[in-house]
Amino acid sequence: MDTKAPKTTPKKAAESVTLAAYEDRMARVTDYVYEHLDEKIDLSRLAEIACLSPYHWHRVYHALRGETIAATVKRLRLHRAAGYLVQTPMSIAEIAGKSGYPSPQSFTRVFKSAYGVPPATYRRVGGHAQFRKQSRERVSKMYDVSIKTVPNMKAVSVTHTGSYMQIGKAFDTLMRWCGMHGLLGPDSRSVGIYYDDPSLVPEEDLRSRAALITNSETAIEPPFERTDIAGGEYAVLRHVGPYAELETAYQWLYGDWLVASGREAADAPIFEEYLNDPQQTPPTDLVTEIYLPLK
Repeated sequence: MDTKAPKTTPKKAAESVTLAAYEDRMARVTDYVYEHLDEKIDLSRLAEIACLSPYHWHRVYHALRGETIAATVKRLRLHRAAGYLVQTPMSIAEIAGKSGYPSPQSFTRVFKSAYGVPPATYRRVGGHAQFRKQSRERVSKMYDVSIKTVPNMKAVSVTHTGSYMQIGKAFDTLMRWCGMHGLLGPDSRSVGIYYDDPSLVPEEDLRSRAALITNSETAIEPPFERTDIAGGEYAVLRHVGPYAELETAYQWLYGDWLVASGREAADAPIFEEYLNDPQQTPPTDLVTEIYLPLK
């Protein structure tokens, strides 16, 4: 009599899903949101894009991104809406529709909660409007500029082509990769490098880079690149407020400060350093330093 136990076929081990795979899936979700801000965002469609169960994908997104998908969509739409208010004559009703709100009234409530004033008031008396209305002498008190000597710096970066207002998509890509490779920490410095003048170059052709200053020798591969930032003297303008108002700061820096300073701009790109996190900071409290290279 054969007393040996019958042979069994071992069960196939569950396929392992790595953190990188989850990050890649959430990156596809974020890319889709950026590309469909004018449309109603279908959560079931996002689950399909993430290749995850509709019951659970959002918990993964929230855990990895630190905000809900609703918060992401709201933040990106309001950021773009502020840009429309500053840079275009588009009506508030049209901006509300493009931002996913059923009426100007509902858009106004949400915009005011984020920016402190209704959209019509923001368009009329925001920092950009103050620049246009006030005298040069009075406007000169709006910004703090200092001269700093900056060392040569190295960065990991990824390119962005198109509207400077949409460089956040490139930063999302960069920060995910840097986080997975242990490059983010309390001393991390996030900068945007801008190569073109938006008043001369069509919006779709504008060139920029999202970058993280780091001396790490971590191996990188496309789409990421190592980028050198030239050292030297820089005029540094400190701006507090929504990113949509940065163009006003640029106008003043070039049109008022530079021409009165006795200095000339060096043949190198300007860059911006972002000193707080737009996910955690109200738009009115965002702090950006604009670095203008000097001869």
